[in-house]
Amino acid sequence: MFGVKIPIIDDLTGGNKHGHLNGNVVLMRKNVLDVNSIAGSLIDGISEFLGRGVTCQLISSTVVDPNNGNRGKVGAEASLEQWLLNPPPLLAGENQFSVTFDWEVEKHGVPGAIIVTNNHASEFFLKTITLDNVPGRGTVVFVANSWVYPQSKYRYNRVFFANDTYLPSQMPAALKPYRDDELRNLRGDDQQGPYQAHDRVYRYDVYNDLGNPDGGNPRPTLGGSKHHPYPRRGRTGRRPTETDHDCESRLTLLDDDVYVPRDERFGHIKSADFLGYSIKALVDGIVPALKGYVGVEFNSFKDIIRLYEGGIKVPDVPALEEIRKQFPLQLIKDLMPVGGDFLLKLPMPKIIKEDKKAWMSDDEFAREILAGVNPMIIKRLTEFPPKSTLDPSKYGDHTSTITAAHIERNLEGLTVQQALESNRLYVVDHHDHYMPFLVEINNLDDNFIYATRTLLFLRGDGTLAPVAIELSLPELRDGITAAKSTVYTPTSTTGAEAWVWHLAKAYVNVNDYCWHQGISHWLNTHAVMEPFIIATNRQLSVTHPVHKLLLPHYRDTMNINALARQKLINAGGIFEMTVFPRKYAIEISSKVYGSWSFADQALPNDLVKRGMAVEDPSSPYKVRLLIEDYPYASDGLAIWHAIEQWVAEYLAIYYPDDGVLQADAELQAWWKEAREVGHADLKDEPWWPRMTTVAELTRACATIIWIASALHAAVNFGQYPYCGYHPNRPSVSRRPMPAPGTEEYAELERDPERFFVRSITCQFQAVVGISLLEILSSHSSDEVYLGQRDTPGWTSDARAQEAFKRFGARLAEIEKRVEAMNADPRLKNRNSPAKFPYTLLSPNVSDRENAGVTARGIPNSISI
Repeated sequence: MFGVKIPIIDDLTGGNKHGHLNGNVVLMRKNVLDVNSIAGSLIDGISEFLGRGVTCQLISSTVVDPNNGNRGKVGAEASLEQWLLNPPPLLAGENQFSVTFDWEVEKHGVPGAIIVTNNHASEFFLKTITLDNVPGRGTVVFVANSWVYPQSKYRYNRVFFANDTYLPSQMPAALKPYRDDELRNLRGDDQQGPYQAHDRVYRYDVYNDLGNPDGGNPRPTLGGSKHHPYPRRGRTGRRPTETDHDCESRLTLLDDDVYVPRDERFGHIKSADFLGYSIKALVDGIVPALKGYVGVEFNSFKDIIRLYEGGIKVPDVPALEEIRKQFPLQLIKDLMPVGGDFLLKLPMPKIIKEDKKAWMSDDEFAREILAGVNPMIIKRLTEFPPKSTLDPSKYGDHTSTITAAHIERNLEGLTVQQALESNRLYVVDHHDHYMPFLVEINNLDDNFIYATRTLLFLRGDGTLAPVAIELSLPELRDGITAAKSTVYTPTSTTGAEAWVWHLAKAYVNVNDYCWHQGISHWLNTHAVMEPFIIATNRQLSVTHPVHKLLLPHYRDTMNINALARQKLINAGGIFEMTVFPRKYAIEISSKVYGSWSFADQALPNDLVKRGMAVEDPSSPYKVRLLIEDYPYASDGLAIWHAIEQWVAEYLAIYYPDDGVLQADAELQAWWKEAREVGHADLKDEPWWPRMTTVAELTRACATIIWIASALHAAVNFGQYPYCGYHPNRPSVSRRPMPAPGTEEYAELERDPERFFVRSITCQFQAVVGISLLEILSSHSSDEVYLGQRDTPGWTSDARAQEAFKRFGARLAEIEKRVEAMNADPRLKNRNSPAKFPYTLLSPNVSDRENAGVTARGIPNSISI
């Protein structure tokens, strides 16, 4: 993806004695990156950069200019020149130019930064500037990876630093003013907004832009109050609404690019943009076209499978025609064929690709709790029956009604107490998660939701078996919200009783699906990461070692989050449209965030807290799993350990002791701001690291990288493979469990499939939801994966480069380990009855070019 570096023939064979430095500039024109202009020629328009179109000025790292505040001396302007000898191929999307600087190292010193001025009318994407044969230094690389707008758009010069790494105290004095200026520009604390596309301002705001008060559809502001705590998001500075001046106005369909700093936006790579456009096309085109299917029902599993084998006819409506004009040709072909009625055909989800019925088995139901799309909810049961943490003054006693008699016949001869003592009872407990909201939720049309508890037994072969499911509804008694509960257990019979058990599992999966989407996925990866991105850009220079470490793990996250606020999690957006809490969905995530802990996001801490592992100093991971065949945790610990080793080795280069860290002003400001501003509602929690030791920094950076890479991969890329067939993971339940002797039970007996599919997500919600999941589960063709960098010359430090190579080698070994375990027949939780092995935490080092919707591969960042 990067330009071919062509050796420069220095006509000054004596080196720099005549005062010239030669180099090359790699950039990309704006229209090359426009997805609507993919087929355009890259050769036309190169002349716009030549002459005075783009100029560069070197800044010395060693010689100061007393007439300019003792800043590094600035050289004369140099213009871009067209390649004359062996020009690089241009159809790869890049333009490469030569540049010659009037610069004598003995007089001006070693260049350490460069000013780039754009003198023409359109922005371009600057990738790198490389100087060759710098005396005493060799090659000097300036890594930009930044959009450069016309100079008239800026109040300052665009300055890019060489790829050297400096703690603040080590920054050459000549460059320090430029470092301070750049951070001040990025903070933009004197700019209130609304911000424009060219702005580079990183500031914080609360989530006050999800609702539409002017349209009669408000939502509470999340963040800034003890009732609705939330991580902060990037500020846009848009005007307030007319109805509520504390809420930010929303964008229209025709003006729907939510501001994020330009370098955070999709657009530096076409296929990343393609995913963003796909979401917009789905929301603004396909969803309106599908409105005609509201009220249309599936009648059987066969009806649902037709979505993948045949498709669904959607009428050609004006909204579609308008969308066709806005989006790329290939996207139209894939999602919106032109002309009359068209078929919306979805790919076959992996969960039913090999076996259409395996998802219904108890074995697969239990296996997905350990190796599915939400494997971080299960806990070891330590007391029986399970207790509630709900406030008894509001809810009374919500202790589970599951008894020993319900489960002991399925414990392989053990008593409940023996099973507890041998660590063989586990629970997926959504009871307390949803009970406080069920009165309001069940008053919504076409909704009937239970709060669920599921008990599971660890069998002798290492697999789990569900032994009881408790379904509870709220019941008002004497001023408190009590629970009315029924317990269901597996049955060996067929007929209606077996279908009642299938329904009980479906109600559990409804709870789990929504928890996965709103908490495990959105809150615990997307939302909590954004404050760290903002704080890093505001407080850590690009030359800071921690900035260089974390930057790849922030790629595209602010942009996808902004798109989500505009199209997905907003009032009436796809999330509310397709999950049972609807307008309460994000508000529920706010309640959960109130008990979020940064420290518990480290995988070993999380596993110990859930009772899935115990501390073990003899293990390389310092913990030992109590369910050895727990694919998410087993693979995750290997990835976690590799990340932690890489971070420790890297940070040791720059922080030889704790005193150096404590004296690092930028680092201390970064952590203080991330905690006290970015996560302000939780700033006083005791679990925040104090950031006084290198060990604390190592753990914090490893946790950030884990969240952005492996944790997000585990909860994101399995969405379509597991949830694309919605009977396996329904997002809504709509009717109560049928009781024997009722008409509903008779209906179940007459046609159980029809009763089942009409009890869960309706056709409109299912098609909209799984269409989105297909987009979100796709790997971009130009994804940057864990162990990769998009710029090979990201640092000039050979020690850091060598440590990074070791990290990549460890990841390659982990991939081999995953493949070997998936082939081991003794590890039954790794391969489902549906013949779908667990690969979500396989680094996918060997086949990244063909990722697609593969349910494997760990991108560096939350990029979709």
